[in-house]
Amino acid sequence: MKAIVTVTGKDTVGIIAGVCTELAGLEVNILDISQTVMDGFFVMNMLVDLSTSSKSYELVRDALDQRGLSMGLTIRIQREDIFDAMHKI
Repeated sequence: MKAIVTVTGKDTVGIIAGVCTELAGLEVNILDISQTVMDGFFVMNMLVDLSTSSKSYELVRDALDQRGLSMGLTIRIQREDIFDAMHKI
């Protein structure tokens, strides 16, 4: 299963490293990544593959939420099929 991970917050050193380290610990493979800094705010979108992980979607979601809290970020994950359905005309 693929999912979209969105990370937002004030730009600081180590955001990409922290999020990628968390995903690696959860056995989640990063397929694509896009990031930018807009007027001091960090925004990153990632396409990830959850089929490589032995962890449940709920566990991955909760772990990313906790990592976001500890880093002062908002980290959200959404299944690709739900994301696609929401954005179809």
